[in-house]
Amino acid sequence: MELQKLSNGLHHGFVPFEDGIPQAEEEEEMLPHKSDGTKKPQFTDFEGKTSFGMSVFNLSNAIMGSGILGLSYAMSNTGIVLFIILLICIACLSSYSVHLLLKSAGVVGIRAYEQLGFRAFGHPGKIAAGVIITFHNIGAMSSYLFIVKYELPLVIQAFLGLSSNTGEWFLNGNYLILIVSVCIILPLALMRQLGYLGYTSGFSLTCMVFFLSSVIYKKFNIPCPMCLSMCFEAEQNPVWHNYPHSLVSFLKHSSCDASNFSYPLYGFQTAYTIPILAFAFVCHPEVLPIYTELKNATKRRMQGIANVSIMGMFVMYLLTAIFGYLTFYVNTESELLHTYSKVDPLDTLILCVRVAVLVAVTLTVPVVLFPIRRAILQLLFPAKPFHWARHITIALCLLFVVNVLVILVPNIRDIFGIIGATTAPSLIFILPGLFYIRIVPTEQEPMKSRPKITAACFTAMGFIFMSMSLTFIIIDWTTGEKRAGGGH
Repeated sequence: MELQKLSNGLHHGFVPFEDGIPQAEEEEEMLPHKSDGTKKPQFTDFEGKTSFGMSVFNLSNAIMGSGILGLSYAMSNTGIVLFIILLICIACLSSYSVHLLLKSAGVVGIRAYEQLGFRAFGHPGKIAAGVIITFHNIGAMSSYLFIVKYELPLVIQAFLGLSSNTGEWFLNGNYLILIVSVCIILPLALMRQLGYLGYTSGFSLTCMVFFLSSVIYKKFNIPCPMCLSMCFEAEQNPVWHNYPHSLVSFLKHSSCDASNFSYPLYGFQTAYTIPILAFAFVCHPEVLPIYTELKNATKRRMQGIANVSIMGMFVMYLLTAIFGYLTFYVNTESELLHTYSKVDPLDTLILCVRVAVLVAVTLTVPVVLFPIRRAILQLLFPAKPFHWARHITIALCLLFVVNVLVILVPNIRDIFGIIGATTAPSLIFILPGLFYIRIVPTEQEPMKSRPKITAACFTAMGFIFMSMSLTFIIIDWTTGEKRAGGGH
């Protein structure tokens, strides 16, 4: 074992980085190792053991989130063409952002987001990175629990054969998220190492693939809902017979036509589109930990993993958005599964889809909680050893805050919009660009070099995107323009 470690460069607190450059010992480890009183390298149990394919799988699972449920709603706001253009742009920019992170990490030999912030700007940079990751992941946890809040009552209602909510406590979403948080999420979140939760990644991703397959299948089984409503009214209401047949036909077909473009002059709903897309592609806090566990880790190899993962999620996002939108058109709501319940609440396939999505998002919440706890520990207790009291207390406080947020915020679109408009551009655009400019030495790349100028423009784009998105969202709130199907 020692000879193998020596041959791989794992000696005296250093781990191999790239091209033979040693990496400084990390402050924390993913999994424990036995201590015999001697100095051991960090990440011993997982260092260099994760294959390329498994890393793609893990990063894809990190990218995949509840944002996929809002993509059809985003397409209904922008139209098909503009949505595809925006999705391509966000995917490419996310890949470039990963490149900036990996390049910065390669210069200083650090594979932790908060430590990059410390290296670039000192303690203020470390605090900023930790706070942004905390708020972003709290938003992600909230969106996951929102799905549990609205979908789990429908699942229980369908299992009991009820056509409507009878008001019982077990059909109350607020009670159910508290039960799920205490009985399922909290025990998983109390595990000491994040690596042990990786066994749920495959099952979660499989559930989301089943969700996509069902969305595609339902496109060819559900007629246009608005058309059904119009036809029913035309047949049952005598008033409709007084209108010209051409007008009734126009209303029926116009409500079921896909829009290639949507014009923001009719409202500011389009303001939510870019934040939803940006939120759907954020995986940057997980990139460096996955890089740490990668076998034969190099920047080129990790960049390939990021590109394959982003491309795979791009295809899944695009198919979900297109087929979900072409199923409901203007009736698409901000949470796609809730839209299906209006067609047939007792549909067997949709019931199975709801169960799969609920399982996926519930098992993802503890994984998202771990980076928040690590950021809080680094900010408040940077020099303290592991202690179960802190470990448990932080998890309890985080779950309490998230549950309060989910109970009080009435619409999942508000979480997607606000979190996506603030933390997502920070993690994708602003911080990676600033880290690159500050960390890469001027001797290697002068400030007037093309890479540094590109990184500066990339950072400026993040600030512009954040300002515009927040402005549009505030205008939307103040004007009170909300589409009829958007609320829950």
